[in-house]
Amino acid sequence: DLSVRNSANNIFHMQVENNKRGIDVFTRKCKEYNIELNAALLCLEHTGLYNVVALDQFYRLGYNVWLENAIQIKRSLGLTRGKNDKIDAERISEYAFRFADKVMLWEPARDQLVQIKQLTTLRRRLIDVKVQLKTPLKEDKVFLTRARYSQLSKFSQKPLEAIEQQINQVEREIRVVIQADQHLSELFDIVTYVDGVGEVLFWEMVTTTNEFKRITDPRKYACYAGIAPFEHTSGTSIRGKNRVSRMGNKSTKRILHLAAMSAIVMKGELHDYYNRKVTNGKNKMATLNAVRNKIIHRVFACVRDGRKYEKIYTNSLS
Repeated sequence: DLSVRNSANNIFHMQVENNKRGIDVFTRKCKEYNIELNAALLCLEHTGLYNVVALDQFYRLGYNVWLENAIQIKRSLGLTRGKNDKIDAERISEYAFRFADKVMLWEPARDQLVQIKQLTTLRRRLIDVKVQLKTPLKEDKVFLTRARYSQLSKFSQKPLEAIEQQINQVEREIRVVIQADQHLSELFDIVTYVDGVGEVLFWEMVTTTNEFKRITDPRKYACYAGIAPFEHTSGTSIRGKNRVSRMGNKSTKRILHLAAMSAIVMKGELHDYYNRKVTNGKNKMATLNAVRNKIIHRVFACVRDGRKYEKIYTNSLS
């Protein structure tokens, strides 16, 4: 569904097929109304795979495309009543007009990055299947006889080995893609030099930030991952502790959590920081979250400056 408006009102609404032919129908309709799409702003609600065709076609035609989070649009509209595809399209067009000053024009990721994203998604699915096979069997062990447990384990062994081989093969392919690209290879060396950051976190960060171009502020990335603490106070009645929002990319948050856990067990600054804070009575989870934020800030600072993290920093001005 497409809704076109100007500063005064809605000009027209139409529904087209979600393919190249449908986009062509829409552009011809705009010509009938003397609408110059090159001078317009096209705002789409993020709906995953359903956006692919429209984004590709609009970008190829040189149009200004804005891909916005659905919940951002919904909450900006305040109290609303009723819902259908036509109304949603009109609300998105209204949102784009009202908040055009906050626009972030969409640009496609490079083919190498798309490939890494697809491979990491496949890797995650394979790991989920592996867990589904392995975990229930371990949980049932206490209820099964030794012979039955041995039998079920034997049945599961070959599928688990095959899945493990597939995971290793996918990981090797990701490494090949990174090593073959100079920019990704340089980024990999810079990012993974930070304590706690391994290749899995690098894959996650480079794809979710579009090579650190879509998100350049570490605080914004912490918000995206759901680990940025926010104040929770109001007047004299509410005096809550700082806390993180439940909104965030749970996959990114989980990988950052594992990175922080790795960093605090290795000898280094983050290990010393964590132990010092906990010894002084700081909550363990709050301290671990601070470690996650430190990792993000260090990574973004190193990418910004184009150099590896200096574990012993010497100020050149002193």
